[in-house]
Amino acid sequence: MVLLNRVWWQKNGLRVAVHVSALIPFLLLARDYALGLFLVDPVREITTRTGRTALILLLLTLACTPVASLTGWRRVIGVRRTLGLYTVFYVGLHVLTFVGLDYAFDWTLMLADLDQQKYVLVGAGAAFLLGLLALTSTRGWQRRLGRNWKRLHRLIYLIGVLVVVHYSWLSKDPRGPLKAAAVLAVLLFLRLSPVRHVLRRARAKVYPTFLVRTNRPA
Repeated sequence: MVLLNRVWWQKNGLRVAVHVSALIPFLLLARDYALGLFLVDPVREITTRTGRTALILLLLTLACTPVASLTGWRRVIGVRRTLGLYTVFYVGLHVLTFVGLDYAFDWTLMLADLDQQKYVLVGAGAAFLLGLLALTSTRGWQRRLGRNWKRLHRLIYLIGVLVVVHYSWLSKDPRGPLKAAAVLAVLLFLRLSPVRHVLRRARAKVYPTFLVRTNRPA
C-alpha cells in the first residue's frame, strides 16, 4: 500500500499541488469576505485580488512550455490546461465582481463609462478570448479543429499582452505592470522556435542522465 501511494504521488503529486495552490487564493478571499475584513472598499479588494491571481496563473500557464524546454521535465505540460482553467475561473470572478458588484449589472451605465475606462475594453477582450480558448480546450474540439486548434490557441500570447496592458492602464503604481511585462517578455522569448531548439541542445549536453531519470514512467 505504501508503495502504491508513493507511485500515485509520483504520477499525480504535481497535479494535486496545482489544484491546492490555485484554490488557496479563493479560499482566503472567501474567508476574509465572510469575516468582514474588507471594510474600506470590498469591491475593489475582490477585483484586485481576483485579477492579480488570474495574472499569476496566466503567466504560470505560459511558463509550462519554457520550463519543459529548459529542464526536459515533461510532466509540467500535463498541468498546463489545469492552470489555464483556473485562470479562466479567476477571470470569471474578476469580471462578475466588476459587472455585478461595481455596476449592479447596469449595462447602460457601464457602457457610458467606457470612454473614461478604456482599460475595461482591453480586459473584456482578453476575457472573451480566454473563455473561447477554455471552451475549445477539450480533446473533442482538438479533433474538430485539427491543425486550426493550435493556431487558435496561439491567441494565448495575445491574451497575455492584453492582460498586461489592462493591468498597466488600471494600476496607479507602474512597478507591478512593469514586472508582469518583463516576465511575459521573457516567457514569450523562450517560446520562440529557434530559442527552444537551442535550449534543447544545451539541455541534452548539460544533464542528459537527469532527464532520463525524471521522465521515466513511474
